[in-house]
Amino acid sequence: MIAPAAGARGGEPVAVLTIAGSDPSGAAGIAQDLATFHALGVFGMVAVSAVTVQTPARVSWESVAPAVLAEQIAAAFGSMDVAAVKTGMLPTAAHVRAVSAALAGSRAPLVLDPVLATSSGFPLADEDVPAALAEHLLPLATLVTPNTEEAGRLAGIDVASVAEMTEAAARLRAAGAGAALVTGGHLDGATITDVLADEAGVRQYDAPRLGPGARGTGCVLSAAIAAALATGEDLRAGVTRARAIVRQGLEQALRTRAGSGVTNPAGLRHF
Repeated sequence: MIAPAAGARGGEPVAVLTIAGSDPSGAAGIAQDLATFHALGVFGMVAVSAVTVQTPARVSWESVAPAVLAEQIAAAFGSMDVAAVKTGMLPTAAHVRAVSAALAGSRAPLVLDPVLATSSGFPLADEDVPAALAEHLLPLATLVTPNTEEAGRLAGIDVASVAEMTEAAARLRAAGAGAALVTGGHLDGATITDVLADEAGVRQYDAPRLGPGARGTGCVLSAAIAAALATGEDLRAGVTRARAIVRQGLEQALRTRAGSGVTNPAGLRHF
């Protein structure tokens, strides 16, 4: 279990805000974020950016008005001290700008999970969102956690190898992010490699691939890192812990009626 944050006021929990979309299956988005926060002993707060409908047959979404999203964020910050923020699905450039403006002046660390599509490839963001993220949120981010496709779109290069992951991470740092963790689960091979670039340099993480994979891994990863930062944990220690949490969630993955895997929040209980 992550230790309580130093300086947290008696009776007030360590609070982490997720700004993301909803998924009715609970496999991704705010449901997975909240499950991760709860398992790690921090209090989850929510600002909903979009409502999605995701089934094996179709994916659709309806966005929340950017002004309403900004009001949700303000309400969360007005409710209690927010110790960290993570973002997920931001469907339009207007939502990105609204979040950037709402977080202006915040001292809470920000973990930016640049969700652009579902695991099956259905778009969850407009085409101009990557450019908006690069302009408005990368400079505010303590850490950005893209997969290879997202990293490529943000960095403006093709990312299909560890060397290109490293280059993309360096470009994202040069664009203003404090650190970049490019995850390699979308690449082929028996070994999955993630690449972290931060002020200490570049670190490569390798792990054997587990089974066919499952939905929600990116959400759990970024949420776990945000929880770690909220409690004052070092970034690299938080990344290491979060990767172990994702791995345990995959080892205990649930199966839906359609046969797809879901990263299992119950697997986080040992942390």
